[in-house]
Amino acid sequence: MTATPRTYWLEHAWLGTHVEPGVTTEVRGGRITAVRPDTPAPPPGAEILRGLTLPGLANAHSHAFHRALRSTVQVGSGTFWTWREIMYATADRLTPDTYHALARAVYAEMALAGITAVGEFHYVHHAPGGTPYADPNAMGEALVEAAAEAGIRITLLDTAYLSSGFGQPPTTHQLRFSDGDADAWAQRCSALGERDHARIGAAVHSVRAVPAEQLATVARWAEERRAPLHVHLSEQTAENDACREVHGCTPAQLLALHGVLGPRTTGVHNTHLTAEDITLIGGSGTGTCMCPTTERDLADGIGPAAALQNEGSPLSLGSDSHAVIDLLEEARALELDERLRTRTRGHWTAAALLRAATADGHAALGWDDTGRIEAGARADFTTLALDSVRTAGPPPRLGAETAVFAATAADVRHTVVAGRHVVRDGAHTLVPDVPGALARAVEALRV
Repeated sequence: MTATPRTYWLEHAWLGTHVEPGVTTEVRGGRITAVRPDTPAPPPGAEILRGLTLPGLANAHSHAFHRALRSTVQVGSGTFWTWREIMYATADRLTPDTYHALARAVYAEMALAGITAVGEFHYVHHAPGGTPYADPNAMGEALVEAAAEAGIRITLLDTAYLSSGFGQPPTTHQLRFSDGDADAWAQRCSALGERDHARIGAAVHSVRAVPAEQLATVARWAEERRAPLHVHLSEQTAENDACREVHGCTPAQLLALHGVLGPRTTGVHNTHLTAEDITLIGGSGTGTCMCPTTERDLADGIGPAAALQNEGSPLSLGSDSHAVIDLLEEARALELDERLRTRTRGHWTAAALLRAATADGHAALGWDDTGRIEAGARADFTTLALDSVRTAGPPPRLGAETAVFAATAADVRHTVVAGRHVVRDGAHTLVPDVPGALARAVEALRV
């Protein structure tokens, strides 16, 4: 991360509540040191960012290897569970080297989409069959290095995945996900070290994948380190039904009983919840990460995001399976899905949706000082073109509305991380030929 002082002149900047024209931003040591509105002309020597500059976007939920499934899973019909078998087959072919190459290209694609930090929900830990690599964290280290080479921040959410279902051992495909028990999981991931661009968090894959009596071990590991803790929650009704049959309660209630819920915890999807679950999640301050493009792609359903937020659950957004990588589309889909479900409009303002995609997303990943254009914050931001065929026409003062309801990832012109251009004029500065890198990495995983 750069320590070179820089000055940026933002033609238009979203400052959290409104769009301000002509904003000068000074950066030193990777942080914003001053924000000066009312500068109609660029100061001498300033780097000029034409368009609308937002804080860097946070992708709070990613499975990088799922990018290899794009389009190939659109042939035929089925359910989440049939999709999962195709996903397992791809996971079987990953090695530390092939995963590094794929993740580097995927994270570069994210940077091109304005994403400056990713939460990688990582559970492919070992070799096929479950044998640890010589470095037990070889796969996680590959992801951390891939993010560094792509120029973005990462929170590696090292995931406990110990069983195939309630009381069932891992399947053949799942053996490489499992450490055997939560104590062994904790020992392995304790060896992972944080870096300037990387934080280490924890995840419970799901209540079906971690036995109830071992949930507290994962929660305690995160609590001791003040680390983020994420969990797939109530994505499928089948999981809810099985949890009730075995434990006599919902997944959310089970997590609460074992100390998993709380302000540093984020439930991913939170789709099929009872009214009591919503109150429990919101009342505990547990966050909600919605992944609308994946939830619709997998036919999961539409989660009660508005009700959760109303109860006190902060919202963040993720691209999850990477059917597309476009956080603006995730933000737009959150509102539009709710409109379809309720047949009413205006559940969130554009500013609220941008906060979910920026400050609240970064906070869910443990980057509390990121996601705002203000003095003291990390100098991570992204600039959208306001003169594309999608964004031309509306006045700049409606930039937040244009960003959420009209722009796409294709409108990202610049991405800056720690004061350094990672994307300049639509081209990645660190990874040449990102489409070619993606094509080669995906081809290497084909049978």
